[in-house]
Parts: sequence; structure tokens; C-alpha cells
Amino acid sequence: MKNRSVARLLYAHLVDMGGFPVRQPLPTGQVEQIDPFLLLHHADVKAPEHVDPDDAGIGPHPHRGFSPVTFIFKGGVHHRDSRGNDSTIYAGGAQWMNAGMGIIHSERPPHDIHQIGGRQEIIQLWINTPSKNKMDQPMYFPLKAEEVPSFLSQDGKVKINVFAGEISGIKGPAPSQAEVNAATLEFTKGGTISIALPANHNAFIYLLDGKLSVEGFGLVEGLHIVHFKNDGEGITATALEDTRVLLLSGEPLNEKVVSYGPFVMNTQTQILEAMRDYQMGKMGVLIEE
Repeated sequence: MKNRSVARLLYAHLVDMGGFPVRQPLPTGQVEQIDPFLLLHHADVKAPEHVDPDDAGIGPHPHRGFSPVTFIFKGGVHHRDSRGNDSTIYAGGAQWMNAGMGIIHSERPPHDIHQIGGRQEIIQLWINTPSKNKMDQPMYFPLKAEEVPSFLSQDGKVKINVFAGEISGIKGPAPSQAEVNAATLEFTKGGTISIALPANHNAFIYLLDGKLSVEGFGLVEGLHIVHFKNDGEGITATALEDTRVLLLSGEPLNEKVVSYGPFVMNTQTQILEAMRDYQMGKMGVLIEE
């Protein structure tokens, strides 16, 4: 297998999201998107002990035109939305949502967050939706850790959890309008893995921590995206210490992106329509009780 070469490294700078500190390696000044992936936020925060979990985290807010997906590494996330979905997913699982024509949701710590360590570590990923699907009915898909298929590398030192698409013949259950592969990799020091990826996909890995040696490139430290060129059949990496990784590949949509806050569409007119529809209540109402 010819390995892809590395296009660039993107550091996850710390940004303030309304008092919520997150690491943001995408987008940056260098890269607006890695089509179809628009944004990656990595948060590792302590749930405030003086605040009721029902009032902590992220309160009700709208989305339209893309899939906000949350991968949970520590603690849990309690999701509620204007379509009546109400679900708590814990570490190892994911909250996979396609906002479609519009939905309002909240993402808060679970009621038992302080009994399970008090920390929330999550990655939120925004996956663009093809223009033909942007006004589909919204869809929410909760995925518990035990529902995520996994396999081990040949040396037994890397565990691969497949959330969506297909990696090494293992299919993930999460539905996606864009054609994507999404997996988390848990490396034990010294573990090596080679993963084939579709030649037409854009691809990157994000290191939550640790250190990898990426074949054909060299050392990469935690809190970096490794964005690969489309010049090979896959990637190979070896862990220099215990390392957690999010692996993503996707077929580019090659469509114009116009975004404003929580709305991602193809034209400015569609953004204005989204704002109007939200204000008129067409995305529903979420009353948290």
C-alpha cells in the first residue's frame, strides 16, 4: 500500500465559545474546511459542581444544513431536541444528528456526571450535508459504546472503533448523508496500524493526546490535525506513547458553502431563509423540563 503524504499539520488553538473553552484545529486561518468536514471542537472540561447538570453545558440552539456529531471520550452528554428526542450517551459513544431543514437541541452533562468523575471530554464535528439533502427531515441517532463495532490491529496494540462508513471491512452503524468514514483509534505505546482509505476521499487524523510517528512524515504530537494529501491508498502510524486519535475521511462535496452561526447552506438567500424560519418557530421548540 502506498501511503498518503502529509499536506499540513493544524494545531488546535484554544478558543472561547461563550465561556466554554474548546480546542479548534479546524477551521483555521490556513484551512477553511477539509471538505466535507467543516469544524472540529475538542473540549475537556470539569462540570461545575455548583450548577445543576440540567443548567450546565450548551442550552437550546438551532441548526440547519449539516450534521453536528459529538464523540464522547469522558463523562457523557444529555441530548434533547425539538423533535422529542431525549437521550444520554456516555464515554465511547456518539450523538449523531443530521439537522436537515432545522432542529433545536441542547447538549448538557448527564444527571450523574459528578458520580462518574465530573469531567466531560468531547469532540464536536460538523459534517456538511449535500445540497440535495439540506432540507431533509432532521434525524437523530444515539450510539452507545457497546453498539460501536471495533477490531484490533495485527499487533493487538491498536483498537479501532468504527462509527460510520467502512474501515478495514468493518462497517459503522451511524447514517450520514455525506459519504464519510469515522473512527476512533486507541493506541498503546509501540502499536502500529495501516489503514486503507478511498482514493477519492479527503482524510485527516486528530490526536487528542500522545505522540505518533506518521510514516513518510515523522513525529506528530497531541492536539494536532494531520491533513493528508490525496496521493496514496492509505495511512500508517506508530504510537510513541499511548495516544487517542479521531480518524476521518470523506468524499468531497465540491459545493459552495455559505454559513452563518449554526446554519450551513449554499447561498446567502438560504441563510436568510434559515434565520427567518428559526425566528418563526419552524424549527420547532425545545422546552427543557
